[in-house]
Parts: sequence; structure tokens; C-alpha cells
Amino acid sequence: MSDGPAAQPTVTLQFHPDWPHEDGLVIESMARDGRYRSQFETGISNGGLTAHPGGDRWRWESRLFGGRYDNAPPDDRPVYGAWNRRCDPYGGAIRFGSAYLRLRPEVAERSTFCFPDSVFEPVDVGGPELLERLCRMADESGLDDLDECVEAHVHGGVRFETDVDAVVLDPCFAGTPVEEAARLLGCAVEMHPGFRVASDAIDSAYRGEEVGALARSLGTELTPRVVGDAARSGQHDPQDVKRVWHCLARFGRVAESQRG
Repeated sequence: MSDGPAAQPTVTLQFHPDWPHEDGLVIESMARDGRYRSQFETGISNGGLTAHPGGDRWRWESRLFGGRYDNAPPDDRPVYGAWNRRCDPYGGAIRFGSAYLRLRPEVAERSTFCFPDSVFEPVDVGGPELLERLCRMADESGLDDLDECVEAHVHGGVRFETDVDAVVLDPCFAGTPVEEAARLLGCAVEMHPGFRVASDAIDSAYRGEEVGALARSLGTELTPRVVGDAARSGQHDPQDVKRVWHCLARFGRVAESQRG
């Protein structure tokens, strides 16, 4: 284990380590690659699947970066994360996964940032010099916990051995193949306090009654591991599983329940 979360804000890249990718898990694919790949390369996302020429993600990037990547190969494109402005032990953008990579401070110098999320075509986009204003905008936005992150775009690639301080997992993955694969990344492995919630305690108004019913069908208690099992089963609409994760992320932070 490493010593714990960073004391200063950093860029974090959120992901679901045990969701399916290719012939295995996302974390296993990451360990094989040695680097963090963008949606344009992987074809998977915890948001929308529009990373293709002419798609929404392609169009947003063309506008955000002044056409810089319009004709670039997929492996040249930036990867997306968040500025973890509050040093949250769960990462800067929990909407997008139970685990995250905490990047080394110098990576921020080659990153750009925006608020709100690029899906909303923000006009406030720039380098680290803009962070104070973007953080203030996020703090004052009044948005839901899952939507108020300052988006980060890391240019120039992310290699685990050189650019990552630690991969931070949910403790439900301790001693599992997920932790084993994480230890092959070449960076420190840490655990955050964990996500856990009783399925019947989820407010169905948050993501809809159908999603609430799916959450209850998965068991009496939800953890990232339970939701990952559902994602890999092939028995559920992937968008519904993603919304179940939103419910767990929104209502299941163990650290908050212990403070309350």
C-alpha cells in the first residue's frame, strides 16, 4: 500500500476496473497496455459512445482544441479526467467509476481544463492558469455531486510507470484479481474508504423506478463489485447498469455515512 491520498489537488482519471473489455476486465487491459487509452482507442466509455469521426465527442474536441486532433490518430488524442479540487479520497469525477488513477503533479502542466463538462460545449477552456476560476464556477454551480467536476484533458499520453502516483481502488476489490492486475501497472496501489449502500435505500426518483428496481434485483447491498458483476453478465441494458452505478456513487460513499 501507498501512504494515502494526495494532500494537494491533482488530476484524476476515473474508471470501472472490473467492467468488461475485450476478453477480460478493464484493469487487465490497462495492465497489458502499460498506458491509459482514450475512448477513441478503446471504443468504451462511462459516458456517451460518440468517439468517432463526425460523432459528438469528435465535434466537441474539434471545438475545444481548435481542430488540433481532427486528423490525428486515436492514440494521439487526449484522455479525460477531472481536477480533484477538493482532494476527495474517491477521486474527482465519481460519476465515471469506482477507481481512479492519481496523476503526478507535473502532468497538470500539459493538461487543459473546462467547466462545465464538454458535453455542454463550455466556453471556459484553458490550461492550469484557468483553474482558480473554473473551481470557483464549479463550487458555485449548485449541480449534483456527480455533475460538478472540473473536467481535465491530459495531452501527450498517460503511462502508468511515469505519470501515475497511484491507482486507487474500492476496498471490495482487496485480494481479488482486480487488485492483482492493479499491482502490475507499475505504480502504487491504494484503497479509498469504499462505496456501499442498501439497495432499498436508493431513492428511485434519482435515476428512475426501473433503475431502482434493477438495483434491488442485484441484492440487498450494492458495492462496485456487485455492479461490475451485473455489467459483465450481459443480462441488463448497459445504460441501466451505468445508472445503477450513479445511484451507488451518489448515495453510497462510506466515508460520508460514517461522518453522519
